[in-house]
Amino acid sequence: MRLVLLLSLLLIANVSAIEIGTVKITGEITEGTFITLEYAYKQAKTRDLDALLIEIDTPGGLLSSTQKIVSLFMNSEIPIIVYVNKGSMCASAGTVILLSAHIAGMANGTAIGAATPVTTSGTAVENKTISYIASYLKDIANARGRNPEVAERFVTEALSLTANEAYELNVVDVLAENREELMEKIDGRKVMVADREIVLNTTRYTFVEIEKPFQAVIYDLISNPQIAVILLMLGIYLLLFGLTSPGMMAEVVGAILLILAFAGLGVIQVNYAAIFLIILGVLFLIAELLTPTYGALAVASVIAITLGLLMIFEEPMMPKEFYEFFPKLAIGLGLGIAGLMSFILMKIIKIRRKRSSVGEVLGLRGEVVEFKNGKGFAKVRGEIWRIESNDELKKGEEVIVIERDGLTLRVRRVDRAEEGDGKMVGEVKNETESGGRG
Repeated sequence: MRLVLLLSLLLIANVSAIEIGTVKITGEITEGTFITLEYAYKQAKTRDLDALLIEIDTPGGLLSSTQKIVSLFMNSEIPIIVYVNKGSMCASAGTVILLSAHIAGMANGTAIGAATPVTTSGTAVENKTISYIASYLKDIANARGRNPEVAERFVTEALSLTANEAYELNVVDVLAENREELMEKIDGRKVMVADREIVLNTTRYTFVEIEKPFQAVIYDLISNPQIAVILLMLGIYLLLFGLTSPGMMAEVVGAILLILAFAGLGVIQVNYAAIFLIILGVLFLIAELLTPTYGALAVASVIAITLGLLMIFEEPMMPKEFYEFFPKLAIGLGLGIAGLMSFILMKIIKIRRKRSSVGEVLGLRGEVVEFKNGKGFAKVRGEIWRIESNDELKKGEEVIVIERDGLTLRVRRVDRAEEGDGKMVGEVKNETESGGRG
C-alpha cells in the first residue's frame, strides 16, 4: 500500500503544469478586439500553449468583428475558455462570444443576454435582421451543446439571465468565483476541439499573460464608431481648408485623418444613403466657395451632413448607451464642426475675393518658402501664395510679383526685376500688360 501511494505521489510530482494563455477583453467589441484575440491565438499556437483563457467584460460591439471572433473560436485547434469575472458584464455581442467558446464560465453576480438588435434611434431593427441573428446564435449554441431555445430568446425577447440562471438553463458550463476556481472546476472536463476529444487536465497549471498588440490599439480607436465619424469630419474639412489656404499643411493632416477614418469605417456596417448625404453636403460647401449664394448652400451643407451622420451606422449589437449617445454626437458634429468649418472657409473665400482686384499684389515683394520644377510657395504680404516662375529660385530668395492668375502668382527674382531703371512697380505692370512672362 505504501509503495502504491509513493508511486502515485511520484507520478503527480512528475506531471508538468499545463500553460494557459490569458487575455482580457474590456469595453466595446471592435476590430481591435478581433486583432487582439487573433494575436493571442497565434501566440498560443506558436508557444505551444495548452489552452486560451479570455476574461470578457463588454456591453456589446460591432457585428462584423464579433462574427470574426466566433469564426476564430469555432475553428480553434486549442480549447478556448471564456470567463465573465466578478464586476464584469456580458451583453449583446459579448453573449455571442461567450456562447461560442468551448468552455463558458461566469461568476455569481454577473449576467448574460439582451442581444436584440436595435438601431441608432433606439428601436428594434427589421424582422429579417432579428431572425438572422437569432438563427446565428441558435446555431452557435447547438454546435457547443448549449440550450438553443434560450440562446434564441436572447435575441427575440432581449432575455437577460443571472449567472446562476444561465447555469441552470445550460447556457454556461461553470460557475466560479475566480479563475483559479474555474481551473479547478473544469479539470477533467471533455471538450471537442477540431473534431477530436480533449480531456482538460488543470490539476497543475500556469497562466501566461498575452499583451494587446499595437495594431489592436490603433484599430480599437479608429473602428470605434464615434471616433470614426470624428476622424471623417475633421479629415474632410481640414482637406478643404488646406486646399483653400495652401502652405499650412492642413490638407496633409486632413488626408491622413481621412485614410484612418476609411480604415475604421471599412469594418463597420454603414448606411450608403447616409454616405451619399455626407458627400452631397461636402459638394454643397464646395459650391458655396465657388459661387456667391450668400450662405444658402452652406446651410444646405450642414443639414445634409447632419442627417447623414444620424443615419450612417447600421450596427445592431452595439450597447444601449451607444444608441442613446450617438444621435447627440452626430447633431453636435454636424452643427458644430460643419458649421464652424463652413464659416471659416466662407470667410477665407470672401477675403480672397475681396483682394482679387487687378493689381492688388502686382509689384509686391515676397520670400520663397519652397520651390521646385518651376512651381512652389512664397510669403507675400504675410500670406502664403502658390507661385510660378521661369527663374530657378531657392528658399529664402526675394521675389517680386509680375502677374496673378487666380490664387497663383507669377514672380521673378528681385535682382532680375530691378534690371534697367530699378525698383519701379510701373515697369513690372507695363511688362505684364505687354504679355511678357519672362
